[in-house]
Amino acid sequence: MASLFSTFRYSDGLTVVGISFCTALICEAISWLLIYRTTSYKSLKSSIDKASKKLETMKTDSTVAAAPKKSKTKKIDRVETSLKESSRDLSLFKFKSGGVVALVLFVVFGFLNNLFEGKAVAKLPFVPARIVQKMSHRGLQGDDPTDCSMAFLYFLCSISIRTNLQKFLGFSPPRGAAGAGLFQIPDAAKTN
Repeated sequence: MASLFSTFRYSDGLTVVGISFCTALICEAISWLLIYRTTSYKSLKSSIDKASKKLETMKTDSTVAAAPKKSKTKKIDRVETSLKESSRDLSLFKFKSGGVVALVLFVVFGFLNNLFEGKAVAKLPFVPARIVQKMSHRGLQGDDPTDCSMAFLYFLCSISIRTNLQKFLGFSPPRGAAGAGLFQIPDAAKTN
């Protein structure tokens, strides 16, 4: 059976995609154990959802009125501050599983790198731009720009599979925390 699979034309690429999918499942299982099943995460997520809905309704109500009152502006600022603090707390809470997930990803990447070192695992249907070509052809011999290295395919699969798996399992961040992280981007309206 193994020799039949190894003679299959796309076996190397499918192996990388399959391992990437399994790695995403393992990483999400680790995240579920360390984060998503805890009551702290659930309460933070619900507070972010409530604050973002409240902020959205307050902003739509203030746009309907011709000139928002000063008290209404202060309330909006308070809700925004609360939302930012909750989002920051959620990011810090998720940070603890990030180290374990990173370790798993590094181990799997090292395993795949040893397995497919210097070997093209896929063919791109186009000639990529020069900067992308340096990433997609990393570690490969030859001049064919359509050859795809394991690192590039694994990188693309990891990003797309894990993100979609999080959405499918319901582990995506709350919509109010979408742009929030540990470092806040200053609001242009408030800085001017």
